[in-house]
This record gives sequence, structure tokens and C-alpha cells, in this order.
Amino acid sequence: MSLRTRLLLALLGLVAVGLLVAGIATYSSLRSFLLTRVDQQLRGARGPVAFTLASGVQIPDLSGAYDTSRPPPNLPSGTYGELRGAGGAVLNKISFAYGSETQPTPRLPSPLPGASAQNGEATLFDTGATSDNGPAFRVLVQAVPQDQRVLVVAVPLTETTQTMGRLLGIETLVFALVLAGLAVAAWLLIKRDLRPLEAMADTAGEIAAGDLTQRVAPAEPRTEVGRLGLSLNAMLEQIEVAFAERAATEEKLRRFLADASHELRTPLTSIRGYAEVFERGAKDDPEDLATAMRRIEEESRRMGVMVDELLLLARLGEGREPEREPVDLARVVADAVGDARAADAGRNISLDAPAELVVTGDEHQLRQVVANLLGNARKHTPPDCPVHVRLFGEVGEAVLEVTDEGPGLTPEIAAKVFEPFYRADKSRARQSGGAGLGLAIVAAIVEAHGGSVALRTQPGDGATFSMRLPLSSSQVWETCRRRGRA
Repeated sequence: MSLRTRLLLALLGLVAVGLLVAGIATYSSLRSFLLTRVDQQLRGARGPVAFTLASGVQIPDLSGAYDTSRPPPNLPSGTYGELRGAGGAVLNKISFAYGSETQPTPRLPSPLPGASAQNGEATLFDTGATSDNGPAFRVLVQAVPQDQRVLVVAVPLTETTQTMGRLLGIETLVFALVLAGLAVAAWLLIKRDLRPLEAMADTAGEIAAGDLTQRVAPAEPRTEVGRLGLSLNAMLEQIEVAFAERAATEEKLRRFLADASHELRTPLTSIRGYAEVFERGAKDDPEDLATAMRRIEEESRRMGVMVDELLLLARLGEGREPEREPVDLARVVADAVGDARAADAGRNISLDAPAELVVTGDEHQLRQVVANLLGNARKHTPPDCPVHVRLFGEVGEAVLEVTDEGPGLTPEIAAKVFEPFYRADKSRARQSGGAGLGLAIVAAIVEAHGGSVALRTQPGDGATFSMRLPLSSSQVWETCRRRGRA
């Protein structure tokens, strides 16, 4: 069953219950009012009826101060009266038919209720319809103990029954018309108000089919449906971003695996080739044997370094926290610059650094970061190109800048230099360097230490690689103290 149908049935059910309760209350109230009036007529008719039945004999308790010289009051048509003796025998009876040839009489029960009452109180009750389908009667029974007689006065409930029947018919008609009109109006209103939800359902179906660019409408804060649209659109944006990130991650993983397979295949191919050379006779020639063993060792070592770098990237990608201990970054940078000068004696490598600058982290990993930055500057610039290293503190951070005066990089290349296996040399010539993991390792280590890396470069203007790391709390305090003295 659809939501629209359920809402309509629920609304009609509630209205039907409300109309039924109102109808019952109205019916009961009017019937009680009409019966009260009939009871008043019965009490007023006791005197005239008693006087008439007694044939002029006064019955004080019944007739009261009835004036026999005046005509009887206009009793309700069909008023019936009986006078009974102490044993229940009917002494006299009368029916005020007012010209009607036939007048039904009430079916009085036996024994007669209230006939033996000794307190003079009247008893009122209803009778059923007569045997000839005549009307029901309202009956008053009053005993007169001192005269040992019982007076019975009955008034037909024809008008009351007709009035109540007409009221019941009117209520039934109004009930049906109200429900019918309400059903039509409610159906139209519910259909109009649920149209946005139907549109949302259609949009959700398109989204489920794979089109994550769809958005639901309306999306406004004024209505409940609009607020639902806003929430759904916000959720869809998050889902779309999550799917895009997952797709990008999967693409990076596929590219990473492809590049890693390619890079590992090259040294393995070399090792397999020299092994075949060895089997073909190099083992009998000392010079060829030495060459084969040297190349196998070099390729094995290069492959081992690559595997170690891949494992390091994998561990960093798992989100493992590096060791946290104070590290004098100034000493680490000075050692790395000294190593670079020793390895490349013909290159001018300048250093501008304070005597001490303490950060918190893993000293081994930070040494690898500085070494990779210097190695990258040496590998991708001419041998006579100067390299400038600058280390300083700035607003709670340690900043390391490695600047070269080389040819620089284009914006397209600069945007990808920190990706694994990316190299500007598309031919992957071995003379240009390693597998393209150095800067990716730098970015991963620095991010794991809560820092950031950046590159500023323009073609022909050299390149500046900068690294920012949070200073240790003691170093921050010392820096603030020194600035305060200054």
C-alpha cells in the first residue's frame, strides 16, 4: 500500500471517528432533551387524566387544585390513561384521540413497575412498539396508597421517534458527504504535497543507477521536505566525494603497482641476463666473470634499496606514528650538507642555519628527508650549479629550504613531483637517478611528522623545496624568550 493511500485512509478514519462521536453526542443530547419534555407533559397530564378517569371524583394527590369548571388542557394526541385498583384490575381507562378513529394503546408490562410504591413518587419508563406496529410510549405510573389505586398515564413517542429518525438520516447524509468531500480534497492535497517526494524517489533511482551528479529538489529550509532535500544533497555530495576519492586511490594504487612492477622488472631482467651470460661461459673468463658478478651485485643492491623504499612508503601510508623524541634539526642539516659536499666536491653547497633548532620526531627519518632533498638537487642540476640550504625558525615552525639555480620545472611537472615513481624524464633513463621515490618519501615522512612540503619553481629560475615541521615545546619557549630579550 502506497504512502498516499495510507495517509488518506488514516485521515478518513480519524475524521470518521470524530464525526461518529459528534453524531452520537448530538443524538443522545437531543433524545434526552425530548424525553425530558415528554416527562414534563406526563407530569402535567396526571391531574386531567386522573379527574377524567375518576368520573368527577377528586383524587387529591393526583388532581391537586384542578379546576373542573375549566376545559381540560390540550394533552398530546394519543395520551392514554388507566386507573387500576389495588389488585391490578383496570377500573377505567381513557385515550385522548382527538378525532382519530383508532388509537393504539401501550403494551404495559406485568407486574407494573412502581405500582406498589409507598412513597408517592412517580415511576417513568418506556415501552416497546404495540403489536400492530404502533408507536412506543412513555409511561408514568403513580400509586395512591390511601386510595389503594394506581394511576397510569402514557404519551406516545411518535414525534420523538420521528425527530430522532430525521436527525439520524441527516447525520448519516452529512457524514457521507463530509467523508466524500474530504476524501477528494485530501487526495488532491496529499498528491500535491507528495509530488516532491516522488521527484526525490525518481532522483534516488537515477543515483542508484550510478549517476552521482544528480541532486534532489526542492532543497530549501522553509519546509520539512525542503530540509530533507538539503540533507540528501549534502549526503550525496559527501558520497560523491568519497567515491571520487576511492576512485582516485584505486587509480593511484594501480599506477603504483604498475610502476613498482616496471621498476623491479628492470633489475631482475639485468640479473637474469648476467646469470645467463655466466652460464654461457663467463665463468671461464675471469674478466667476464668479474663484470657479471659486479653487475648482479649492483642491480641486487639497487633492487634492495627500491624494496626498502617501497616498504617505507607502505608503512607511512598505514598511518603509523613516527618516534617522538627531540631532534636537533640544525645538526641533522649540517651533517647532510657535509655528506653532500664530500660526495660532490666540485659543487658549491652553502648553508645558512642556527646553532640549534630542536623539533620532535624520528631522527633517522628526518636525516633521510634532508638527504633526499639534497640528492634531488644534485641529480637534476648541472654539476657546477650552486645549491643553497637555509634553516630557520618561524612562528612555532622549523623551515628548511633547499634552493638550486638549475633550469627549474614547468607547473605541470611541479604539480606531480611528490607522487611515487614520477620522474620528469619519461624515458626513465637510469643516468637521471633512481625510481622516483625520493620526493614521495620526503612528503610522506614530513606529513607523518605533522609538517608540510612545497615547491616554488619557474622554468629558468631554479627550484626551491621547502619543508615545515613543528618546533618542540621547549624550542618554542626558548625562541619566545630570546625574542623577548631582543
